[in-house]
Amino acid sequence: MKENSKALLFTAIAVASWSTVASAFKIGLRHYSYFELILVSAITAMLIFALVITFQGKWHLLKKLTKKEVGSYAFTGLLNPAFYYLILFKSYDLLPAQIAQPINYFWPILLAILLAVIEKKRIPAFKFIGMVISFGGVILISVGPESIAGIQLSKTGIFLAFFSAFLWATFWIVNRRNKNVDGVLGLFLSFMFGSVYLLIGAFFVPVSLGSWQGLLSSVYVGMFEMAVPFIFFGLALQKTSNPALTNQLCYLSPFISLFIIHAVLGETIFFTTYVGLFLIVFGILLNEFLSKRKT
Repeated sequence: MKENSKALLFTAIAVASWSTVASAFKIGLRHYSYFELILVSAITAMLIFALVITFQGKWHLLKKLTKKEVGSYAFTGLLNPAFYYLILFKSYDLLPAQIAQPINYFWPILLAILLAVIEKKRIPAFKFIGMVISFGGVILISVGPESIAGIQLSKTGIFLAFFSAFLWATFWIVNRRNKNVDGVLGLFLSFMFGSVYLLIGAFFVPVSLGSWQGLLSSVYVGMFEMAVPFIFFGLALQKTSNPALTNQLCYLSPFISLFIIHAVLGETIFFTTYVGLFLIVFGILLNEFLSKRKT
């Protein structure tokens, strides 16, 4: 019971962190370009992972990595943080936070589809129920504001938000091959390589980091989007006796985030956003439930 209490606390920290970052993205993008935002955020996250590894005394694990594993992290670093967050932040630059965030949460459905294609397995018919429900939520969020409130949304932004979900699903598929590597060490390596790629990119992209508001927002994003929640979520999974519940509690964050978006950014949350997000999450959870009933 004591360990489960710790797991709930760690999960709450992760959920609270993820609930605030959509607003932090938009605030940061008021002062930094999306490239500047990811550059500072990725380096911040890398340094936090390095501090955790130092505190845990795990640097010696680097010696146990094979060249193949290091090469794998060189690739995952290109996917996340570099490519994924560049696409995600650009979508936030083009869309209201309440639109970009829920579409990005469609990634578990894309993950299931990609795994089926890669492993050459047919998707069970019952799983299409959840997929259709979730996809209906994406459609509602994408077209609802225009049809109901007459608000034009960037089609490019919607595509990029959807593509970011695809990239996140791809990252988790590629990262599966490193399941025997310590989680925090793996995140450090991905963000180390990603930071190197972004620093190289800074030679070709105009970068001006003079805004203190942009700097603080970027550091916040690096801490509470990329580093802290993943560390505590990993700890929660280690402590809990019910990992399914821990995973499902994380879906509270997009709903909490909508209230923070309204309070901090002043966005009027569309009714279609609430319904669409509910459909996306309901479809994902329904798929998980049906999968367990069928096994």
